[in-house]
Amino acid sequence: MAKQIPFDKIVEKAEHYKKDMTRFLRDMVAIPSESCDEKRVIHRIKEEMEKVGFDKVDIDPMGNILGYIGHGPHLIAMDAHIDTVGIGNIKNWEFDPYEGMENDEIIGGRGTSDQEGGMASMVYAGKIIKDLGLEDQYTLLVTGTVQEEDCDGLCWQYIIEQDKIKPEFVVSTEPTDCQIYRGQRGRMEIRIDVPGISCHGSAPERGDNAIFKMGPILGELQQLSKRLATDEFLGQGTLTVSEIFYTSPSRCAVADSCAVSIDRRLTWGETWEGALEEIRALPAVKAAKGVVTMYTYERASWTGLVYPTECYFPTWKVEEDHFTVKTLDRAFRGLFNKEPVVDKWTFSTNGVSIMGRHGIPVIGFGPGKEPEAHAPNEKTWKDHLVTCAAMYAAIPLSYMAELKK
Repeated sequence: MAKQIPFDKIVEKAEHYKKDMTRFLRDMVAIPSESCDEKRVIHRIKEEMEKVGFDKVDIDPMGNILGYIGHGPHLIAMDAHIDTVGIGNIKNWEFDPYEGMENDEIIGGRGTSDQEGGMASMVYAGKIIKDLGLEDQYTLLVTGTVQEEDCDGLCWQYIIEQDKIKPEFVVSTEPTDCQIYRGQRGRMEIRIDVPGISCHGSAPERGDNAIFKMGPILGELQQLSKRLATDEFLGQGTLTVSEIFYTSPSRCAVADSCAVSIDRRLTWGETWEGALEEIRALPAVKAAKGVVTMYTYERASWTGLVYPTECYFPTWKVEEDHFTVKTLDRAFRGLFNKEPVVDKWTFSTNGVSIMGRHGIPVIGFGPGKEPEAHAPNEKTWKDHLVTCAAMYAAIPLSYMAELKK
């Protein structure tokens, strides 16, 4: 029989470790850890995992940290990417983004919500499991993954395809405001290149101005963005131009090439092939002989490993009655005696690889709020760390109970 879940004791323990989680999170925040520069924070996490009693802690060749609790046959994973974006304009911050800040309710600093707070709660969930003897017929894998901000899901492509690790399901600890999230839109990074011919700027009729040719394309892209597909749960696909480039011999010459980058969000039912073809079909793209392609990511991780992938990040969702939703619902109600809110992310997560590419179910529950991500004065809430640590400690036994139904 599955063990009874001591919900009250789990909540009590999670509250007990609030100060430890706060300290650990502030330690992580103090270590700058932008994508491909995560070595120091990975080793700080390893130190904390070993301190609280994880059974095994590994760092894989890409630089992801893999911490294990238990030795049962059912493998459950919980994931936090531990890289962050940069700080942007420092003048927009009211406190040092790495020194951070703290009061009775919140912790401030780069990475507090997105998403080192999830790591702090997961590590101390492992401590709670050990303290209360909650180990059962499961193995809990806690991952601290790298390069997500650069290329979401690449880390889990490597874990699944090269480390050969395939959990029964994964809890993403990206910020959800302590709600259950069951899906997200996918995304693509697309480029349009337009050719031109340079000439002296005093006689532009002798050349072929690539920037002028791009102008009608931008207008048609804006119109296309208004008629993209919509899904009842995930919402509408979106398209925005995020970058523009050109080449020209000088400021006194006609531009001989122009290119734009497009951030394309894919709702349910949209495909990467269709997203490319609808741009290729635009009259202005055809008239300009524009070349539409998908970007490839091939930047080295902090270990030096390069694992190239196309910049396509598939849409995913689980249904309302999926076992992952039921598992988290059971844990939440048992711990807090109330009904959870079930929703979705607006942004993208490692779920694009875990479920989008490889079909391993993903469910979200994390500390912090999505609007804090990538913003100045980023913060998270101490009570969120407690709530999530309790959830992460209870989820494995909740899953075992779900299996017995």
